[in-house]
Amino acid sequence: MRSSVPLISAGDAELYAEERGEGEVLLLVAGLGGSGTFWRNQVEYFSPRYRVMTYDHRGVGRSPAAPLHNSVSEMADDALALMDALRIETAHVVGHSTGGAIGQQLALRAPERVRSLVLSSSWAGPTPLFVELFQLRRKILLDAGAESYLFSGTLLVTPAWAIEDSYPGRERIVAERLKVFPGVEAELGRLNAVMTHNLREEIQEIRVPTGVISAKDDVLTPPGMARELAERIPGARRVMLPEGGHFCTVTVADRYNDELARLLREINT
Repeated sequence: MRSSVPLISAGDAELYAEERGEGEVLLLVAGLGGSGTFWRNQVEYFSPRYRVMTYDHRGVGRSPAAPLHNSVSEMADDALALMDALRIETAHVVGHSTGGAIGQQLALRAPERVRSLVLSSSWAGPTPLFVELFQLRRKILLDAGAESYLFSGTLLVTPAWAIEDSYPGRERIVAERLKVFPGVEAELGRLNAVMTHNLREEIQEIRVPTGVISAKDDVLTPPGMARELAERIPGARRVMLPEGGHFCTVTVADRYNDELARLLREINT
């Protein structure tokens, strides 16, 4: 049974967190959307073997409004504060997209706290295409508003076949995502954090067991970004899913979960 924990103090913010299962801690860190509910398929799968922890980033979802963060480093501060508050000495950290950028920070700044690291659909540093995509997303948010921003974002992270197979309609998509949307100002800060994350040189110093997983048809963080992570982090192992898009955790959840479980076993033996 999944249970919530009291709001966690993280400096000038409070974070909503949930845990399920027992054993070694598996900390699942969400991406730009920042909601722990992103991991619902993985919580169900991994909780029989791990103590699975999820949380809502500051100001997102069930975490109360708080002073803004404009860098991935600050987001990593919150993750460490969460671990401290829950007395989690070490954890297997799986970070998706921006969550993977947070994971890189954790592995570099507090390697003694990270038993292993999996970077899911993430990146080491921006490319020209990546920056232009996020500048476009920023423009949509400012010029067309949150609803257009959230709807267009869903189209970007989800393969066409997945949308076509179970398309719930624009209104439902937007309504679901508005539930955890932190507001325009906070989202602009988060977009800035994404565009400025660059640890290409630093990640060569990561020494914790590391895995990289992504999908071949991911438009937002294409295969070359996963390849760069695997090549720059010493000893990293890489898994490439044949399809699934950026949200492969959702669109091909069964395949993703099986491959993630195998990757965790491999890098921890």
